[in-house]
Amino acid sequence: MQNITHQVSEISLEQRSEMKGHKSLVIWFTGLSGSGKSTIANELEKLFHNDGFHTYILDGDNLRLGLNKDLTFSQEDRTENLRRVAEVAKLMTDAGIITIAAFITPLESDRKIVREIIGLENFYDVFVDTSLEECIKRDVKGLYKKALAGEISNFTGVSAPFERPMNCQLHIETENYTPEKAAIKIYDSIRHKLILQ
Repeated sequence: MQNITHQVSEISLEQRSEMKGHKSLVIWFTGLSGSGKSTIANELEKLFHNDGFHTYILDGDNLRLGLNKDLTFSQEDRTENLRRVAEVAKLMTDAGIITIAAFITPLESDRKIVREIIGLENFYDVFVDTSLEECIKRDVKGLYKKALAGEISNFTGVSAPFERPMNCQLHIETENYTPEKAAIKIYDSIRHKLILQ
């Protein structure tokens, strides 16, 4: 872009990591609405916090209340929503923070964009796999009821597609785990990646 120059910080990511005592990483949860992404993300953050890791959760609803409140749920705006979130997660990674991102991220094309922005070396994706039937049964926010009644359009799993991730780094079938046990499984699979050499 013209007239824009990338500014380089004199403090490196390595220096920030050294100060915090751990490496940074983006842990990206993908799954249907109601799959348990936010619940597991909160349980995971507690585990990190208790062990002295610096974390922050980026949650889909929270971002749409602020940064992305100008976006609709059209496919184009959904892609833009995820692009913006990925850019924020990248900045947080550069700041040395472990970022836990909980977003439906229904299309492989959008997951590819997210991975490219954040960088594979800083990215760990977790498929929070819960059947549509179970998500409808839970329907914590009452959204499936509205979507099935035609009151919400472009709703993932009902009137908009969800492409199951085929190459995620961790696959959690939530019907076999409590949120607490799911968080422990994720934590145990990631913790060694964050230790400074």
